[in-house]
Amino acid sequence: MPWQPRDLMDTKREFLELALQEGANRRELCRRFGISPKTGYALLRRHALQGMGDACTPRSTRPHHSPARSSAVIEQAVVELRRQHPRWGGRKIAQRLSDLGFSGVPAPSTITGILHRHGLITPEASQAAEHWQRFEHELPNALWQIDFKGYFETGAGRCHPLTVIDDHSRFNLTIAACSQTNTTRVQDHLQRVFRRYGLPVRINADNGAPWGSPAKAEHGLSALSVWLIRLGIRISHSAPYHPQTNGKLERFHRSLKAEVLNGRSFLDLAQAQDAFEHWRGVYNHERPHEALGMQTPAARYQVSPRALPAVLAPIEYGPDDRVLTVGWNGWVHFEGRKLRLSSALHRLPVAMRPDPKTDGCFDAFFCHHRFMRLDLRNPATSN
Repeated sequence: MPWQPRDLMDTKREFLELALQEGANRRELCRRFGISPKTGYALLRRHALQGMGDACTPRSTRPHHSPARSSAVIEQAVVELRRQHPRWGGRKIAQRLSDLGFSGVPAPSTITGILHRHGLITPEASQAAEHWQRFEHELPNALWQIDFKGYFETGAGRCHPLTVIDDHSRFNLTIAACSQTNTTRVQDHLQRVFRRYGLPVRINADNGAPWGSPAKAEHGLSALSVWLIRLGIRISHSAPYHPQTNGKLERFHRSLKAEVLNGRSFLDLAQAQDAFEHWRGVYNHERPHEALGMQTPAARYQVSPRALPAVLAPIEYGPDDRVLTVGWNGWVHFEGRKLRLSSALHRLPVAMRPDPKTDGCFDAFFCHHRFMRLDLRNPATSN
């Protein structure tokens, strides 16, 4: 089966970087990329003989290694990289020059001086530079962050960029140009992501549609979250009015705005998607990340061993659970009470699990997900 990507070079490069990770299941990776094992192993052989650049047919502007590069050539390369990526500073440019095979790469401070001499750093940019230190999960796919970036107008209507990143590696799993923000669009894009990269342990989303909100009557169980829970994914939500809970994604959105959206206009969603795909390749595979010790996100990411199932598994509960089938508009009857759960659970089973330490208290579960606590001792208490 041939390669069928939007951007062939970036897709081949992504396949190689994932396939070369320690312990990678290469045949499964071929399946997720939609190629035959023969095609995948042929590309791996070319990489072993020729290296990443020749195997993926790189852009002609990529410099070749030479131990005798002059300082003038280095300075020109610094200027060209900065013009290609106006938001990159001295550290990123120094790392990228090393990755491209230049010898005698100057220190980041020297590169910063070159940028100043060429008028490529403004005083405002220097003052705005920030250092970020955040907690990160120890392994890829332990947590993904998902959200829509604020919409912008194209010549054919609004574009709502849907973005997903891996918390550990900052690897961007998708940037999708969407005309709407409904469940159907999100689920379609997530299915494509899951087929290629597998399933994460947990996904953290914002509050509100289509993600759901635990503080509202639906208990956070939207149609989208019900589907994700049935896939075995744990769901969490950012604290209300605290978008920094998805801080890495917020930082990613800042880079997307600065490096792709600012000062540009797009004819339609397809043109915006082309720009997203090009930048995504740069972000994942070329752009050194300071929070990753100047590695690229792709160097730290591995696909999940948990593949997207063809069919959702049946819902099962324990022998001590009280199992109820949810009716119209999310209503159930339990111990003489009428309880409002979520309309997204219509005709699905939920479990009322007794608290072994407190008589009269039950925790409500949908699959593995606890979404409500019921205290029968207090007629007005449930959360």
